Amino acid sequence: MKKLMELMSEELSQAFEKAGYDPALGKVTVSNRPDLCEYQCNGAMAGAKAYKKAPFMIADEVAANLADTKVFSMVEVVRPGFLNLKISNAYLADYLKEMDQDEKLSVNAAAEPKTIMIDYGGPNVAKPLHVGHLRSAIIGESIKRIGRYMGHKVIGDVHLGDWGLQMGLIITELKLRKPELPYFDEAYDGEYPAEAPFTLSELEEIYPCASGKSKVDEDYKNAALDATFQLQQGRKGYVALWKHILNVSIPDLKRNYEKLNVDFELWKAESDAKPYVADMVQNMKDQGLAYEDQGALVVDVKQEDDTKEVPPCMILKSDGASLYTTTDLATILERMQLFDPDEILYVVDKRQEMHFTQVFRCAKKAGIAKEDTKLSFLGFGTMNGKDGKPFKTRDGGVMRLENLIKDINQEMYKKIVENRSVKDLDAEETARIVGLSAIKYGDLSNQATKDYIFDIDRFTSFEGNTGPYILYTIVRIKSILNRYAEEGGVLDGEILPAVNASEKALQMQLTGFGAMVENAYADKAPHKVCAYIYEVSNAFNSFYHETKILSEENEAQKKSFLALLKLTRTVLETCIDLLGFSAPERM
Repeated sequence: MKKLMELMSEELSQAFEKAGYDPALGKVTVSNRPDLCEYQCNGAMAGAKAYKKAPFMIADEVAANLADTKVFSMVEVVRPGFLNLKISNAYLADYLKEMDQDEKLSVNAAAEPKTIMIDYGGPNVAKPLHVGHLRSAIIGESIKRIGRYMGHKVIGDVHLGDWGLQMGLIITELKLRKPELPYFDEAYDGEYPAEAPFTLSELEEIYPCASGKSKVDEDYKNAALDATFQLQQGRKGYVALWKHILNVSIPDLKRNYEKLNVDFELWKAESDAKPYVADMVQNMKDQGLAYEDQGALVVDVKQEDDTKEVPPCMILKSDGASLYTTTDLATILERMQLFDPDEILYVVDKRQEMHFTQVFRCAKKAGIAKEDTKLSFLGFGTMNGKDGKPFKTRDGGVMRLENLIKDINQEMYKKIVENRSVKDLDAEETARIVGLSAIKYGDLSNQATKDYIFDIDRFTSFEGNTGPYILYTIVRIKSILNRYAEEGGVLDGEILPAVNASEKALQMQLTGFGAMVENAYADKAPHKVCAYIYEVSNAFNSFYHETKILSEENEAQKKSFLALLKLTRTVLETCIDLLGFSAPERM
């Protein structure tokens, strides 16, 4: 289905061509003077020099060719040569009727669907999710949903950190606390216990304790490094402990991601890339790419056009241990062999940009990724508190994600109960749904690459550019449609030409859905979805306050209003689904 702007531009292009001018001059844009017109075309100004003719003369000729147009209700020439345009109410209504019948609401699905993998989790096992994990999860989830709406096959991978130093730290601390466990006896050849020697809460206490010790005790840190190396070399007892860590930690991670309505098709981890490492490293040596530098194995990845230094990509440390670069490269190799994706997108903190520059260049140079496989990095900014510093708890610690969700839900529950709009039994579930919208919309409404202030008071407000405001608008529409149905009405009307300015403004906003989704996908920009639904919500609320909908006496007109509301609800609910949250029935 063509976009409304395309159809208007085609009409102008034909008028330019009929007058003997380049049809490319017929591009229509949204007016920058909405007090004068809805759309405009500046083609006559652009063509004046090429045709050696005053722009208003060109514009007059073009306007004359639009005298019988069904697309525009007004075509006005304004000196020195602008074409001011207003779209015909009847043409606009017809477009919306076609959009309403279109399965994708005017979004053109990809002609050649691609396989796209998104790496958007990245938590370390044995550590609870904290607010630092929030942005990757919800930005990645939204981009995945937008990509799928566009018709692509999109695969989300959590990519757990389970093969690095944190494993060695846990093993070292556990050995100090429980040296009698069989996992530390290299001569032990029996079956290891099926039950883990620690609970989730114990595990979550062990890691920070061990991490703190390693920062002040060099011997302790070296022991942890050695334990990490031995795990990576397959020491039997350490591998058994590592499996316990995963079995205890991963269910908790899944539970917390579920609270965010974030889902992964793959629960792969760094360790899954281990079988690919040896051959990958040998291949880089055979190609003459990898060489030793101060005992470590590295690959040069700098390019002549670099404006800043790009250090060599380190493949193995001097003791032969793997690094993040090693497992990231091996993971790309694994993904290429298992899925052969057209693109791999990493949604990661922007401070890791250099790391991924090195990894991507090395992957291409070594032939790990095909030349036409796109390796992309979407670096996001930090989530800060009102003080402008990274978001912390009141005592200065890093806030656990489940505590943030709980705080938001409690705030929403308090407001919903005060509002007395939902029965007590439903208030808790409604608070959870609306709370999730506050968190996700509060984050996604900001451009991903920028830092932003996480303000609980503002994000949970029912007014302004917030998730609860968007949901309140959807619930208001649902309420009107439900009341009409409860009174015996049937929603079988069709959208008629607008009868007032606020109705036309809402109709015009709705026509922008298709172009917005395609643009949001192209730019990997969920904030564009947020900006759009805020405009649609404002337009609907203006229409609602200025129009008697259910009390309209003309039945055909009433059904038209309700058909417009139904389409508005569908567009808004589709948008919030792309952002990863839903709307309750009441608020």
